[in-house]
This record gives sequence, C-alpha cells and structure tokens, in this order.
Amino acid sequence: MNVIIKQQLIESVAKKLIEHADELTALDQAVGDGDHGLNMKRGFEAILADCEAHAAKPFPDMFKGIGTQLVMKVGGASGPLYGTLFMAFAKEVTDPPTLDGACKALGAAIEAVKARGKSEPGQKTMLDVLVPVHAEWSSGGADLGKRLLDSAKSASESTIPMKAIRGRASFLGDRSIGHMDPGARSSQLMIEAIIQVLGES
Repeated sequence: MNVIIKQQLIESVAKKLIEHADELTALDQAVGDGDHGLNMKRGFEAILADCEAHAAKPFPDMFKGIGTQLVMKVGGASGPLYGTLFMAFAKEVTDPPTLDGACKALGAAIEAVKARGKSEPGQKTMLDVLVPVHAEWSSGGADLGKRLLDSAKSASESTIPMKAIRGRASFLGDRSIGHMDPGARSSQLMIEAIIQVLGES
C-alpha cells in the first residue's frame, strides 16, 4: 500500500470523525458524559496534523503510532479502547497487508478491545459494530464493500433498543434504552471512511 493511499485513509477517517463531532457529542449527552465527540475530534485533529509522518511508516508502525496518539490525546474510555484497537491491529497486520491478513488482524484487535473493556457484543458498545462487521468481512464474497457499509449501519442502529451494560451509560440502566451508542456510531463512521478510500483506490 503506497504512501498516498495511506495518507488518504488517515485523512478520510480523521476528517469524518471531526465532521461528526457534534453528532457524537449529542449522542453521548444522552447516555454518557457528553465528551465523546470532543475527545474524538481532539485525537483525530492531532493524527491529521501528523498525517504525513504516520503515512511514511510501514503499515504496522503507522497503526501503532495512531493507536498511541489516540491513547494520549483522547480522554474518557474511548482513548484506551480505540488505542487498543489500533495497536493490537498493528501487532498482527503485515506490510504490505493482504485482505485476509487484515481481516484476521481486526479479529485479534477486537479480542483485545473485549479484554480491555471487559465487554462483549450486546452490551451497547463499539463492539456491537466491530464484531458483526468483522463477521461480514470474514464471510468474503461479492459486493463486500457495500455489505460492510450496510452491516455497520444496521449494527449501529441495533444499539438503540439495547440497555447499556458497560461504560458510563450503564449507570442509566433502562434510561439508556432508545439511544444509539456513541462508540458504535464512531466505529461506523470509521468503517465508512475506510471503505470510501479503498473502494476508489
């Protein structure tokens, strides 16, 4: 994967999260402490500023650097969880990456997030998007990009009727029902941004 595509990936993800910061804040105000959008914006603004430096590195080092930056710049639970996702992915992915290899690396990264957050799918978290998207990716077949987009969208929407079991939203109990999980939404946005670039490259 050349440097230009790496830059496009970083820019696409960062700009998507920054553009949707207000939406993520509103979602988090309903079920959390209202800082998810601001925190993600701060983290990805820092990553965007270092885009060229990140893109110049081998693929594993690029993801390790991004993950480290997320841990340092993003507050709350999101920083450690997204940082874990990226850094665990970095440990498994090859340079250059293969489609199958990247899929397996995502699987390992998801397991690391489960361990870090002590959570599982169905508890109204980012895992409720990441796990079904990974399952769809693993199944292979035609029109994979569109299927991944559809899977991410339906998965994030599926968190609306869920009762939160993990994270700050869990303190709300039944009051968390009826609201989309902000971490699920930010995961969906990342997936959309990545597929947008890879579908055009």
